[in-house]
Amino acid sequence: MRTKIFKNNCFTRFALAALLIATLTACSLPKRPALETSSWMLAPERTGAPYQPRTDLWLKMGNVSMATPFDGKSLVYRLSDQRYEKDFYNIYSALPSEMIGNATRQWLNNSQIFMMTVGQGNAFFPYYYLQTSVEEFYGDYRVRPEAVVTVEFFLTATDPKKHNPVIGKNRYTKRVVLKDNTPQALVLGQQEALAQILKEYEAVLYKYAGNLPPPLGQ
Repeated sequence: MRTKIFKNNCFTRFALAALLIATLTACSLPKRPALETSSWMLAPERTGAPYQPRTDLWLKMGNVSMATPFDGKSLVYRLSDQRYEKDFYNIYSALPSEMIGNATRQWLNNSQIFMMTVGQGNAFFPYYYLQTSVEEFYGDYRVRPEAVVTVEFFLTATDPKKHNPVIGKNRYTKRVVLKDNTPQALVLGQQEALAQILKEYEAVLYKYAGNLPPPLGQ
């Protein structure tokens, strides 16, 4: 009986000693810094006077599709012809598709080309529909730092009788030289590139609005 008690006491003392050593070792290790991320918002704003309205109808925006690997929240850098790298420490505050969709809708509403431009979640039945595809959205660091944005717009009419409902298809690519290679400079460059694209497209959309096919049923 005494032998068993002695063995139990030895085991208990050994366990306590091991726990104490582990605690002291953990306390002596340097603390690793917590993972810190920066969040960035893309929000170009339209300036200048609006257009004279050409239609009292509305335009509905579809979802914005993003090509891979630009469809996530991480900023993307192009380091060579085949190498793209995601920055998990610098992210957009929302998905790029959501930011670009909201910015486009607000821009077109401020231009007043249509009576209003509504989002995908709106219950209004659309006579005219705008779909957007973003093919490039990254920072190019192969030669000099540049923001690269490529967007294609598809304006269509809602009419099942038409074999080709497409009113217009327009593609734009903009490259904006960055002042440095920081994430902030890249986001500002992308914002400027998108603003240039929307400025050019609104002029084209205004021409389309002056010669729209009749709404469905009219």
